[in-house]
Amino acid sequence: MVLQVTNSPFGQDQVELLNRLLPTLTEGQRIWLSGYLSALQGQGAGMPAAAAAAGQTAVPAASAPAVPQEATVLFGSQTGNAQKLAKKFAAKLEDRGVQVTLSSMGDFKPNTLKKVRQLFILVSTQGEGDPPDNAISFYEFLHSKRAPQLDGMPFSVLALGDTSYEFFCKIGKDFDERLKALGGKRLAPRVDCDVDFEDAAGEWMASVLSALAESAGASAPAGASAAGDAAISAGAESEYSRSRPFQAAVLENLNLNGRGSDRETRHVELSLEGSNLRYEPGDSLGVYPSNHPRLVEELIAELGLKADEPVSLPKSGESVSLREALTDRFEITVLTKPLIEQAAQLFPDSGVKELLAAGREQELREYVKGRDLLDLVQDYRLKGASAQTLISILRKMPPRLYSIASSPSAYPDEVHLTVRKVAYESYGRIRYGVCSTQLSERLEIGGSLPVFVQENPNFKLPANPDTPVIMIGPGTGVAPFRAFLGEREETGAEGKTWLFYGDQHFATDFLYQIEWQRWLKDGVLTRMDVAFSRDTDRKVYVQHRMLEKSKELYQWLQNGAAVYVCGDEKKMAHDVHAALLSILRQEGGMSEDEAADYLTRLQQEKRYQRDVY
Repeated sequence: MVLQVTNSPFGQDQVELLNRLLPTLTEGQRIWLSGYLSALQGQGAGMPAAAAAAGQTAVPAASAPAVPQEATVLFGSQTGNAQKLAKKFAAKLEDRGVQVTLSSMGDFKPNTLKKVRQLFILVSTQGEGDPPDNAISFYEFLHSKRAPQLDGMPFSVLALGDTSYEFFCKIGKDFDERLKALGGKRLAPRVDCDVDFEDAAGEWMASVLSALAESAGASAPAGASAAGDAAISAGAESEYSRSRPFQAAVLENLNLNGRGSDRETRHVELSLEGSNLRYEPGDSLGVYPSNHPRLVEELIAELGLKADEPVSLPKSGESVSLREALTDRFEITVLTKPLIEQAAQLFPDSGVKELLAAGREQELREYVKGRDLLDLVQDYRLKGASAQTLISILRKMPPRLYSIASSPSAYPDEVHLTVRKVAYESYGRIRYGVCSTQLSERLEIGGSLPVFVQENPNFKLPANPDTPVIMIGPGTGVAPFRAFLGEREETGAEGKTWLFYGDQHFATDFLYQIEWQRWLKDGVLTRMDVAFSRDTDRKVYVQHRMLEKSKELYQWLQNGAAVYVCGDEKKMAHDVHAALLSILRQEGGMSEDEAADYLTRLQQEKRYQRDVY
């Protein structure tokens, strides 16, 4: 409908303005405007008569801001979860008429922080309380003496983490406390999310949007309920998602290690046909695993419960047997402090609460490491609770994320994984990696796995196919580089490629050896350096090969190469980072600070990317 002077109470200039504005409004903006005008109508008794006669709306100074609300949304993300949530939140803000600046912390200019009107931070915590790579520079700035006073700037923080780690959501907590210390004002309380983050993140978004509406002098728009804002399913763009995984059929399941190896690494090929799931090299596949049947049966027996007893699942209300719940729905192989706390309340006379006593933090830290729920039940004789009460304290089964080892161009409608079986003895029992053992022992061709694609925008091939690429991936860390090279082969990319790979033994542990050799022959892989640590008297790892080739590696960097590291975060990634710093000092004549700044610039330019775990 087009407004005209003859069919409205507006003058010609007003009609022209409205006809330009109205078609551009989103549904959310129209709802907000409707509610805003309704609020004004309730205050209209005091409107000047001259303004009313002219058909104009006089806005009382106290009822609305003079300018549109502005907000800056910053994310720090390693695997992409915080980034994806930040994009969803920014879209919700824009639907409500807020002018949004959305940025990675690594791309944000810290010296502009003083100009930010409202700040919203979504950030994950890595490993033992470390910031994601793209949050390091902003984190350090904010905790330095150069950080400005924020003079009441409204802010709120969404923290992502994993309660199985001691420093749960530490980086989000640090940001929240530091912003407050600098004079910021919490617009909405911080929310800390576990690995099952969707609902908690949705509640945070709803609370922030409600607080923003109140600060603007208006209530939340009609139709914008907290439940609606909480519906942030990661799969809104796709039929299948983290909350609704696809049952992928197993096409192949091979052991890549040779006879005599003390390792078992599975190459698993899954069909995505009919799912419409899409991925890019560098993305991960989320897999919802099943707990080992033996562990489930032993746990049920120790608790004195019946395996076929029905229990009602939280939220959905679905009724399943206790056996199914403990097999597929809940985590039972990891002890966390929140679980210990709830067990102490559920079994007050068991002695579990003594683990939580002040001064025994180190004892608790040592106890939870390497133990599972069966250990806790046996050690403290936890019996007497009903099956329903028991599952109420358990954490939902978290998905396992694996770097995708295939190129979608080379293998359409398929996805490949490279997974090493984890099994070891601890405290008198054999412990199994939940997913890796399922893949190696109980997953047959023709079976299926519930999966979803986890986008990782922070681990991607260069946009320019001519860019040289250095890939460092020992063991299963080589998986994404199989995808990288497969994609470069299919697209005909001309950029040079260099792979550093390592494992224990050349004869039995050289994963995908034939493929690397073919790519070397065909020129898809320009060069390859390997390190097999148990084949020589001196243990040689990928970082040692890097140092041996320091001159050539430095020249590649000077020629614009991008560096990718995948694998173990606790040791390998740190050793590789130290090797890069050493090469920059040795070959580039840099000081320690200059070398560190060089790598920081590479990260900011997306030329140093890591997928570490």
